[in-house]
Amino acid sequence: MLSKLEKVKETLLTVTDNVGHYEALSQTDKYIVWAEDGEGSSVEGDNYKLEQSIQGTIDYYTKSEDDPNAEGIQTALKASRISFYLNSVQYEDETQYIHYEWVFEVA
Repeated sequence: MLSKLEKVKETLLTVTDNVGHYEALSQTDKYIVWAEDGEGSSVEGDNYKLEQSIQGTIDYYTKSEDDPNAEGIQTALKASRISFYLNSVQYEDETQYIHYEWVFEVA
């Protein structure tokens, strides 16, 4: 399981070095926070787990409209063959961040 998650971290570090696991490393004007949430898809057979994937979220916070890192995250995930979908994009009034959220799954 840990090697699967290490791939996510390494991939995100190709976009920026401000990548935190569970919480923000440094809340600058652009940062990523990611975390595993639980098991994704799995394959069982003959009372045995044959394959397991881990699902989680990647949150990118930016104060820049049209920030190229948002596309960069998707490009990096594709290059690393990490399954994902863009779950939401929101503007947060209180913090003035644009908040992108992706759901990922690694096997």
